[in-house]
Order: sequence, then C-alpha cells, then structure tokens
Amino acid sequence: MPINLLDYDLPGLTGYFAELGEKPFRAKQVLRWIHHSGVSDFEQMSDLAKSLREKLLQIATVTPPKIMAEQASSDGTRKWLLDVGSMNGVETVYIPDDTRGTLCISSQVGCALECTFCSTGRQGFNRNLSVAEIIGQLWWANRALGHDPKGNRIITNVVMMGMGEPLANYTNVVTALNLMLDDNAYGLSRRRVTVSTSGLVPAMDRLREDCPVALAVSLHAPNDKLRDEIVPINKKYPLAELMAACQRYLEKAPRDFVTFEYVMLEGVNDQPEHARQLLALVRDVPCKFNLIPFNPFPNSGYRCSRPESIRRFRDILMQAGLVVTTRKTRGEDIDAACGQLAGQVQDKTKRTLRRIEVIQ
Repeated sequence: MPINLLDYDLPGLTGYFAELGEKPFRAKQVLRWIHHSGVSDFEQMSDLAKSLREKLLQIATVTPPKIMAEQASSDGTRKWLLDVGSMNGVETVYIPDDTRGTLCISSQVGCALECTFCSTGRQGFNRNLSVAEIIGQLWWANRALGHDPKGNRIITNVVMMGMGEPLANYTNVVTALNLMLDDNAYGLSRRRVTVSTSGLVPAMDRLREDCPVALAVSLHAPNDKLRDEIVPINKKYPLAELMAACQRYLEKAPRDFVTFEYVMLEGVNDQPEHARQLLALVRDVPCKFNLIPFNPFPNSGYRCSRPESIRRFRDILMQAGLVVTTRKTRGEDIDAACGQLAGQVQDKTKRTLRRIEVIQ
C-alpha cells in the first residue's frame, strides 16, 4: 500500500525521507510542491532528482478525499461533500467575505458529543479523520478556488468548526495545524487558524503547549444545569473547570481573548437572566461573544430566538463592556450554516457517550 504523503507534516516527512536515505531538504521541497503548489504528480516536481521521483512513484502517493458532491449558495458560500470511504462523507464549507475567505474544516466523521441542537451530533459518530483527510480538505479547496487577480490564495482563514470535535482527534488535528502554519505549506498565521472545542479541558491544556492557535469555545449555556442538558460533555468538564482552562490557554494564545460561541435557542438560553449569568461566568476571562442564530434542521426540537430577543441579549452583554457579534447566517439554502453540517455518517456509537475517546 503506497504511503499518502498528505499524512505528514515537515518533521514526519523528514523522518520518512531519512528512512529512504534522502537528505532533509528533500522533505521541504516535496512539502512545498504538495501544499504550496498543489501538485500531486511526482513527475511534475521538477527540482527533485529523477531517481527520487521514480522512487516516490513506486512507494508513495498524494491522495486527498474525493469529491462526492458540491453545492453553491446564493450568497457565495460553497459546500463540498468529501468521500472518506466505507459509505462515509464529511462536509467542508467555504465562506467568502469582503476582506477574507474562510474555510470551515471537519475533523471527524460525525460527532460523539451529542450536543442537542447540532445536526452533526444527531448523525452519530463513525471515526476520526486521518491527517490526509483533514488537510486534504484545505488542499482540495485551494485547488478548486484558485487565486485572486494578484496571485494570492482565496482562502485566508481556517476554522476547525466543521463536523466533529477537533480536540477529540488531537494528534491528527495538531499535525494538520502544523501544516497550515508551516511556511513551506500554507503559511497561515496562528491568528488566522481557529480551533473550536466544546470544552475538552485536558486537550485544551495540551494544545496550549503544542500548537497554540486562536481558540473558540462552544459555550451555549451560562450555568451547569442547562449546559449539562444541551452540551453533555459539560457533565465531565463543568463550567468552572472550563473557564479555568480558558484562562490558562490565554497565557500562550496568539490572540488575547477567547471567542465564546453561543447558539440562540428560543426560550431555552436567550433570556435576560441568562445574559446576566454569562457576565458573572466570564468576568475573569478576556473574551468576546459570537451569538449564533439557531439554524433549523428537521426534527431538531428547537426554534431560533426572535430577533428582538437576540438584540436584547446582545445589548446586556455589550453594556457590560463585552465585544459581541451576531453571526450572519451564511449558506443556509444549502444546509451549510453553523450546526447544519451532517455529511454521510455510518453511526457506530449506538448513541452513547461511553464511546468518546481522545486519541493520545
């Protein structure tokens, strides 16, 4: 079976080439061809020795996930369904804006955390994505979107906010992050790469040491009782532990704040008392809030908060001095909005949290 070179960051590729008797600079050359230039054919890697090209043709490959389907929204958002084998598919979303282009990447086939308002969570969980399947989403999207008239890449930001809990696939996600940040690959700054987590506290502490990028926390509730119901991982890592982990993370983070994501659910978490509880909860954590109008999906059991409720909630937070944004709903007509990604998942969990495992 050929080795997929998309699975390697620079240290991994250097080690692999050492086993082949090749010098370290060859790994940098190949990494640039694969990720910077988007080349998958070894024959096109013109500055490699012919002997190395012939060797790689025999033992290696550059194989991203295949595209099963593509959709384009009226607002410019694009969504791809990627084949990851065994009748499973994951979704990747490109969101254009005036000053940036953001790619939302998946890290797992489904999700085991079972947040009650999330379409991905309703699909169950099959497995973690490999490094090649994670970084392959960025590799493929860069090829599909091309460059602007000045030759700059269209994708300027990456958010690990697609299907799955990134920190439950820790090792593979960090290897993919290393590639995103490597100047020989995609050269993104740490400020332009964001990992979103529902609150896996030990993995947050590891990420702070291994690869501190921008951090977003899926909060969605201001107290443990409510969060236990709608974000079940809270039963294992309650809010006091989560807030302490956020404070620790900021010691090495590229941004001086944590973004708290908060989906607005009518009559559930959108009342003025909830906003006031949030103020007490985050008083010691430098942060900003991103309020997310709930995006409906079939049989969700929830409704989006009314616009006036969202404005009232926002105003309470802002009057206390917090920075608050309300996320624009993008790609809703192609089910590409936040919380709507479902992909194609052959569920192996039997709907139980006992199957949650963090790869070490």
